[in-house]
Amino acid sequence: MPKRRVHLPALSRRERQVMDILFRRGKATVVEVMAELPDPPTYSAVRSILKILADKGHVINRAEGLRYVYLPAKDAGHFRDEALKHVIRTFFDGSTDQAIAAVLRLSDGKLSAESIAELREHLRKARSEGD
Repeated sequence: MPKRRVHLPALSRRERQVMDILFRRGKATVVEVMAELPDPPTYSAVRSILKILADKGHVINRAEGLRYVYLPAKDAGHFRDEALKHVIRTFFDGSTDQAIAAVLRLSDGKLSAESIAELREHLRKARSEGD
């Protein structure tokens, strides 16, 4: 059965900042998000951003006492994978090989023996899953 592709709407700069805070903290109130935002907008604006993120399927909220807390709708790994797929499609014409080569160039060739062994294991798994 083919994997169902999940497409999450793109994020604005502010939305990404809020999501970064939620991933880092795990959950946060509007006030807590405001405290960590650079040049924070008003309380109402942050609430609006969180509502937009909820409408896009990125955030859920729940009542804790008299306040609402917001948390990512999916784990960071899900969003990381979606973001990486987008980068590979957009900047590397869908080529995983080119993306990996670019990451290796950025590492300045300073990979430890342990990192190289881990990469080999990932390659071995990818090769066996492709069969």
